[in-house]
Amino acid sequence: MFNIAVLGYGTIGSGVVKIINDNSDVLKKSSGEDIQVKYALDLRDFPGDPYENIIVHDYDVILNDDSIKCVVEVMGGVEPANTFVRKAIAKGKSVCSSNKELVAKYGAEILELAKENNVSFLFEASVGGGIPVIRNINESLTADHFDSITGILNGTTNYILTTMRKKGRDFDEVLKAAQQKGYAERKPEADIEGYDACRKIAILTSLVCGKQVDFEDIATEGISHITKEDIAYSVKLDMPIKLFGLMKRDSDNIYCMVAPFMVGEEHSLRGVEGVYNAINLHGDMLGNVMFYGKGAGSLPTASAVVSDVIEIVKNNNENINIIWDKEKLTLGDASKFKARYFVRLAAEGVQDKIAELFGEVSFAEALSGETVFVTAKEYSEAELTDILKDYSVITKIRVAE
Repeated sequence: MFNIAVLGYGTIGSGVVKIINDNSDVLKKSSGEDIQVKYALDLRDFPGDPYENIIVHDYDVILNDDSIKCVVEVMGGVEPANTFVRKAIAKGKSVCSSNKELVAKYGAEILELAKENNVSFLFEASVGGGIPVIRNINESLTADHFDSITGILNGTTNYILTTMRKKGRDFDEVLKAAQQKGYAERKPEADIEGYDACRKIAILTSLVCGKQVDFEDIATEGISHITKEDIAYSVKLDMPIKLFGLMKRDSDNIYCMVAPFMVGEEHSLRGVEGVYNAINLHGDMLGNVMFYGKGAGSLPTASAVVSDVIEIVKNNNENINIIWDKEKLTLGDASKFKARYFVRLAAEGVQDKIAELFGEVSFAEALSGETVFVTAKEYSEAELTDILKDYSVITKIRVAE
């Protein structure tokens, strides 16, 4: 019997318990052992819950039980999760986590601690929910140098942008509907301002590059400023708006950012809609490979957590090496990252002047009092700001081909 404990009996934690109990035959076939949830730690009681007998309130019960071989951390937040995870590893227990905040901030340190104690720290569910992107980076995609990652990493923002486009509604109205459906939190800033996607692209970039990427260093722009008018223009231009987490390597720099992009007809992530996530990696030998699926939700995320538990069982609870050093990766200045741009100006009748400034541009039919265009050439944000210094810019959005 392989005993585990779950820290946090909320949406994901209860999903982990359900999967392990309902699919015990599948798990045994995959891992070779019976897997059992012996404890679930939570501050609350759950009277009437089918698994209320496993609920404990004292972490030391788990920590001091030598029969617990693996701890599943699905509490969220940095503390006390960070302390609990490190204590478990120091006691010789492997850890699986879905906690993107914890992994982004302390992933490299915890991996080093796990190696020192010959146990594992796995975190498949921290990016993309049930999408198996992290294991593939670590195990299957090891023959390439990856020069770019482009991801729709947040289902809430993708749902909002998709609904704004399909229904013609404004941001606030769609956000309220998303909250009512449970797709957005009551306090949605982490999603709509891009912070959630920022932590996820930090984790992916750290894994691909093998060094620590601090999410605080990543230029981050959300979608709360995207208007119904911006969406209407994107429909006219047949370029839907998506919030991307992006890593791109050129000869001299590695750029990392989160920002809205207008997406051209050839882009692999163009058709990803609603609450779905997708991640595209480009390798020097493989070319493009894309992962697609549900990026959140109780059972998809819990499924990824349980897949980590199975890996730990199959490896006899010994260390599974993941290359992610504590040495910090220096990112390029995002204001120098070059892209084509969609631009709305608060001025009309200035097409000739804009053409003089930019050369070849594509003008769009504009609302009264505006001039709207897409640049043909790529510009850095700093260059674009300088060129348009004499104009009032309503919106500027990068374009991804």
